[in-house]
Amino acid sequence: MKKFVTALSLMAISMAATADNAQITTQLKKLGATNIEVKDSPISGIKTVVTNEGVLYTTEDGKYVLQGKLFELTDKGPVDVTGKALLATLESYKNEMIVYPAKNEKHVVTVFMDITCGYCQKLHSEIKEYNDLGITIRYLAFPRGGLGTKTAKEMEAIFTAKDPAFALDEAEKGNPPKELKAVNITKKHYELGVQFGVRGTPSIVTRSGELIGGYLPPKELLSALESVK
Repeated sequence: MKKFVTALSLMAISMAATADNAQITTQLKKLGATNIEVKDSPISGIKTVVTNEGVLYTTEDGKYVLQGKLFELTDKGPVDVTGKALLATLESYKNEMIVYPAKNEKHVVTVFMDITCGYCQKLHSEIKEYNDLGITIRYLAFPRGGLGTKTAKEMEAIFTAKDPAFALDEAEKGNPPKELKAVNITKKHYELGVQFGVRGTPSIVTRSGELIGGYLPPKELLSALESVK
């Protein structure tokens, strides 16, 4: 009898959570959000909601919504935890990334980049210095002008080339691919960048999901990564 009562209680909790999630989804769809995924958050009574436009936070009844970054206050300072909700999706794209690995790897960062971005080109020209400091660089495509641009189609050709790293190296030297491809992988990368809150390139995502906006020289990036380690 005791086992039966426990089972009923667990079922009721599960059904309540599902009902709450359904209500949240319904409310956000009214606002035009799509690809909605409701998750728990670090705050009691608040849900994390991943949408096509980014990460939101709502009350469990879906009546109130918060938009913006969520920070955990630690002894070492505030830590951005919003990106953690997107890490599983980020890692699911690892076979589509162009990776420049460090031999003595200490850190891994994922960089949303655009081949026409001057600071992306500067970062790429210093790949060896990042690698020598133990920082592995992983690239995802983020054409700043949007998915309908020539750059987006060039980046699709680069990321789907037989040797993507070579194709990217050539593009960064001023030799972009002549063949343009319909956007597919680039679309996925771009949409994930939007969810992370990327507004420009390069944008760097740490292993913990924290977003560092803009270019940082190798030693400064290492210092930043050590500070959020």
